Amino acid sequence: MEKIEIMPRSITVLMTLVISLLWMGGCKNGSTVDENVVLWTPYNDSAEVVANKEHAKTRMRYKLIQSKVLDKNEIFRPLYHEVSQVSEEEYERLKPMILEQDIPNIQAFVQEGKLTYEELVLFYLYRIYKYELDNETTLNTIIALNKEVVNEARKMDKERKEGHHPIYGMPILLKDNINTKGMNTTAGALVFTENNTDDAFIVEQLKANGALILGKVNLSEWAYYLCDGCPVGYSAFGGQTLNPYGRKIFETGGSSAGSGTSMAANYAVAAVGTETSGSILSPSSQNSVVGLKPTIGLLSRTGIVPISSTLDTPGPMTRNVTDNAIVLDALMGKDSEDISSVHKDFGKNWLQNSSSSEIKGKRFGAFSNLLERDSIYKLTLDKMQAAGAEIVVIEPPATPLDGFISILNLDMKVDLPAYISKHVENKKEITVKGVADIMEYNLQDSLVRIPYGQGRFNNVVSDTTSMEQLSIIKSSLEAQTRNFFNEAIDSNQLDAILSINNYHAAYAAVAKYPALTIPMGYKSDGEPISLTFIGKQFEEAKLLQLGAAYEKINRVREIPDGYR
Repeated sequence: MEKIEIMPRSITVLMTLVISLLWMGGCKNGSTVDENVVLWTPYNDSAEVVANKEHAKTRMRYKLIQSKVLDKNEIFRPLYHEVSQVSEEEYERLKPMILEQDIPNIQAFVQEGKLTYEELVLFYLYRIYKYELDNETTLNTIIALNKEVVNEARKMDKERKEGHHPIYGMPILLKDNINTKGMNTTAGALVFTENNTDDAFIVEQLKANGALILGKVNLSEWAYYLCDGCPVGYSAFGGQTLNPYGRKIFETGGSSAGSGTSMAANYAVAAVGTETSGSILSPSSQNSVVGLKPTIGLLSRTGIVPISSTLDTPGPMTRNVTDNAIVLDALMGKDSEDISSVHKDFGKNWLQNSSSSEIKGKRFGAFSNLLERDSIYKLTLDKMQAAGAEIVVIEPPATPLDGFISILNLDMKVDLPAYISKHVENKKEITVKGVADIMEYNLQDSLVRIPYGQGRFNNVVSDTTSMEQLSIIKSSLEAQTRNFFNEAIDSNQLDAILSINNYHAAYAAVAKYPALTIPMGYKSDGEPISLTFIGKQFEEAKLLQLGAAYEKINRVREIPDGYR
């Protein structure tokens, strides 16, 4: 696809130079930037919209790219007095120790005195500012930054000692439906623009283990349960998230679009996404990163804007399996306020063991229809087999998911009002109480608030399934989907079943089973594709061991061009 130039590159470079001089002038000797300095200017995205109007994928025929309401100056000004003091030479010096490195390696550089947590944070901020303030490279991914993160990193440097969790000092990005004190939690919706809250339970866990919350990232609005057939990665608050492997060419996946794209572009050590059905697996696959959708109950959902208390879960999104295990461990903990929450102990040394597994002798189930339709899947399984794995071809049983949508509709009808009642603190500004109220709010300015409509919200309010029927649907689908996996796993003594991307996400969701997706290559046009491991309830440690073993023989992830 031909690239549309918004402005001549020479003008862009000149503007960047002028802005850089403004930063330096405003930041000399550590003084703060003038709050009126313009660091970013909105642009006319109509040419980009026109260029995509014939896109082969209908839902990528965008109506807009940039947000109509978000001023990036407000996000980026507060930390510019810190970032402007990082030179390009310093950035290049830090790059080999940070870019694409895993957490153990980064921590080793810190231990050796070659790197500080402050430098780590500033490195990622430098990249974020470098790419997100340039309208030709922005992914519309970062929609909030923690104003105190540099100071917090300095404190981590002072307090560092032996025995900290591996996540200590590591900058993490959060999907913007996860409550975070000091940064509003919008779920991508304008009605929640001023939604300030306390920390979600998982954020408390991250902080207790020493993680640094770097900021919040864009998402499909209401976790892709607002509009029907609309672009993934779009929100009225944050605009259209773009895929660094092909801006406006490839989908970002949804709904954790910002979590996936930020990891692909190396904007933080790790990100946290959420999934109801495919919302971690899809953007992880589309952005060539590792994503884990855990068993329901392993991670708390308290303080996360919901779709379904039956199926929702947060999960880690990282660039490698080792980091995924570390972030998962830092997120875990039993939450008394979440009825599904459990305490799960994977064993004293499970983190170390997660990277020591070998693929030889492991047994995997491969879907016959996927072997027939996808050459990369087949070649990947051949490579695993050559390394000693046993591949058992299985025929997927016909298992319709009748009633699945009603689970989402009726749960959201109950769970979203419960979230608002319990977690929204400024109820004078946010007066909506549930889906119907939000729909009415959206209709007051439909061009800005719902340019793609609110078809799924319509389904929520119009679904007439009774609670008795819903209970039957939930128990029936859980039994059927567990059988879908268990029959193959048990009869063939499989360690896991192998799928592609989020192809079987709905089955894993209703079964409440974990799924781990890991890059397995790129299509001929450069679009990423991933291998997805599915196991039984609370087999996360096993899946991560299998994933680490797979990664040893097929580590294929590449940094997207233009973000190296």
